[in-house]
Amino acid sequence: MSIPAKKILIADDEPDILEIVSYNLMMHGYEVETAKDGDQAIQKARQFNPDLIILDIMMPKKNGIEVCKILRSMPEFQQTLIVFLTALNDELSHVKGLEYGADDFISKPISPKIMVSKVNAFFRRLSKPDEVKSMEIGDLRIEPEEYMVYLKNEPISLAKKEFELLQYLASRPGRVFLRGEILNQIWGSDVIVGDRTIDVHIRKIRQKLGLDCITTVKGVGYKFEI
Repeated sequence: MSIPAKKILIADDEPDILEIVSYNLMMHGYEVETAKDGDQAIQKARQFNPDLIILDIMMPKKNGIEVCKILRSMPEFQQTLIVFLTALNDELSHVKGLEYGADDFISKPISPKIMVSKVNAFFRRLSKPDEVKSMEIGDLRIEPEEYMVYLKNEPISLAKKEFELLQYLASRPGRVFLRGEILNQIWGSDVIVGDRTIDVHIRKIRQKLGLDCITTVKGVGYKFEI
């Protein structure tokens, strides 16, 4: 039985970008839907149920950050990959996007070859088998197969990258993980992200768990301990 093609939704108000990006992704075997504004992106996401959503930040009706925030509030999109397509280089826009649940960024102007390479890299990481089984540390239980965390048996839903980061750090309690190795393990060498990306995700993990379980080792990295 053949494996169904991965589904990608692309939302951008520039028709040329939608055309070139969707064409190149379809040529590489992906099933693609497009949306021209924020409202249409939400509607099509619910109809199409994509594996990856690529959102332009500057869109009419609702911008990409607003769309991401709305989708992340829906249970069916808690673990969906969401990537921003943006020409904005200011750190504030990137941090704000990450805080509302984006997994990564792809910069404009777009090279079709680089776009396909990045999308392939996203799905390669998604398909990696879990290296760590269920873990219990104090009152915290991490369930890789469910992509869920339980604190005192109460479920806590984390975004995909938040979960992977927590799982990675918790795999070796007390060990200091260097920033570089965290970036390579969680985001991969195919994707360029900054140190601030880790900071934002760790802050979100702390907030959702209500635990100060991840310690910052200044100038070095992070460690998990309860």
